[in-house]
Amino acid sequence: MKERVELSIDENGIAVATISHAPLNIYDLEMRDSLIEIFRAVRDIPDIKCFVLRSKGKHFGVGADLSEFGSADSISEARRIRWERDPWNLLLGLEVPSVALLHGFTMGSSLEMALLCDIRIAASDAVLGLPETKLGMLPAAGGTQSLTRVIGANKALPLILTAKNIDANEALSLGVVSEVVEPDNLEKHGLYCAERIALMDLALTSRLKRCVSGAGDLSLAQGLELERRLALQIG
Repeated sequence: MKERVELSIDENGIAVATISHAPLNIYDLEMRDSLIEIFRAVRDIPDIKCFVLRSKGKHFGVGADLSEFGSADSISEARRIRWERDPWNLLLGLEVPSVALLHGFTMGSSLEMALLCDIRIAASDAVLGLPETKLGMLPAAGGTQSLTRVIGANKALPLILTAKNIDANEALSLGVVSEVVEPDNLEKHGLYCAERIALMDLALTSRLKRCVSGAGDLSLAQGLELERRLALQIG
């Protein structure tokens, strides 16, 4: 059986995970298990300097395989089983910078996965959304937390409550993605971005990630102290 996710690592230290679960790149248990192994590999291989998450086919991904919920006694039980196979915290914990390349439908847990990456670049045909509330559920792959941290509560809550889909340009204006490019240029541009990051020392980029992450949780004085302490470790 073909792997749901394939990992390649080039000579520049760029690791690329390619999701391939035609036709919609649905996240089932097998895919999550594959992602767990790949994120562990990216975490543990010392020569990796940047990580890229992309998908084959027409869509980045439409979220979880809801048919798996029917095999459990309840939706709560199904989600408990899913949480025992948790790739999201592994992705969030990577020291290397991460880049997600979004195209087509980018929905539900697929979008939540991308929100845990450091940079999101969208093709102009991308459609993003968290549809869980239409099904009477909360986003349960971190969406209430990650989207809020990316764009703020005032912008995130209406999108989550209404389960509104947004196109790439609206995602750019809200700050969900950092760039929008033509579909034919998505992979080339994304890899170029990764190559520029990979030119830097991992000791620098990992500390930059810690500084920026700390800005959202620490007071200004604490953040400045963190920046000074990490800067001294570099130079």
